[in-house]
Amino acid sequence: MPAATPYSQTLDRGIQVLEILAEAEHPLTTAEIAAALGVHRSIVYRILRTLEDHRLVSRENGAYAPGIGLATLARGVSKDLHTAALPELAAVANELGMTCFVVVPDGEECITLLSVEPRQSVAVVAQRPGTRHSINAGAPGLALLAGMPAKPGERPEVGEARLRGYASTRGEVLPGMASVAVPIVSGTRGTVAAIAVVHTTGVETDEPAIAARLQRAARAVAAELP
Repeated sequence: MPAATPYSQTLDRGIQVLEILAEAEHPLTTAEIAAALGVHRSIVYRILRTLEDHRLVSRENGAYAPGIGLATLARGVSKDLHTAALPELAAVANELGMTCFVVVPDGEECITLLSVEPRQSVAVVAQRPGTRHSINAGAPGLALLAGMPAKPGERPEVGEARLRGYASTRGEVLPGMASVAVPIVSGTRGTVAAIAVVHTTGVETDEPAIAARLQRAARAVAAELP
């Protein structure tokens, strides 16, 4: 019988705590985290103390939220893409007055890697880095799939996005929110990410014009990638 793969239960629980906090809409108490994780509060308390020492979580009024130390770690993830995309995201966000973000594929999901909000906007939609959802839902996920070879059984919207060069959806991931996205395609690496904007469905938009601006940004980002 092959030897079991080495496994750290404490590390696994610590990662789960970070995932729980990242997905929460507000800071959580020790009791709430323990209930979500399914373990005793004393175990969660020790994990939180360790994470807090490394600034991976922050505490205020007895509740915990993701800490500033996570931003330091995130800068090392897809560093080339992060560096290339940031100025383009800022430019698009400020020109269109919409939050602009980059997502990367992770198996059957896509994850927000980087997000920039416009400097001036009446109603800004936040898109937190680390947010994940199914790659088969929402414009960013469909744009990622559209940048890849066609697969049997894919959604018709993926084929449509592949033909017109961008994906757009309304209310698929979050009710009341709409998004437009295009793939970022590197000549040497293929589709590495998608760049998107998000806005409330009540806002009138010119989707082809938004897509054209995102396509220019995507080409600029791809040109900077090794």
